[in-house]
Amino acid sequence: MITVTVWRKDGEFNKIESRGHAGFDEKGRDIICAAVSALMVNTVNSIDSFTEDIIHVISEEGYLSLEFIVGPSKDSRLLIDSLMLGLSQIQDSYDRAYLKVIAKEV
Repeated sequence: MITVTVWRKDGEFNKIESRGHAGFDEKGRDIICAAVSALMVNTVNSIDSFTEDIIHVISEEGYLSLEFIVGPSKDSRLLIDSLMLGLSQIQDSYDRAYLKVIAKEV
């Protein structure tokens, strides 16, 4: 299962972490893994390319972490909202055994 954890501090996005593999299909054919990966990587790349925000990113096999060094700008909030919409639609469209999105306040 993929677990995406979203931390908020004072109501603002602070950190997003994606961990694991969906297990929906074999490696290279898993559409849930591919969709989550595409959303996560596109969000990181979009924040890096289209905003002035300073972020810290860790990317390894089956793991991606995005952390804002300073709170997110309005543009980054919109990009994160878009990410969350995509993730929630995947979670709702497939058995929750493959993707779980967790929100936490720090």
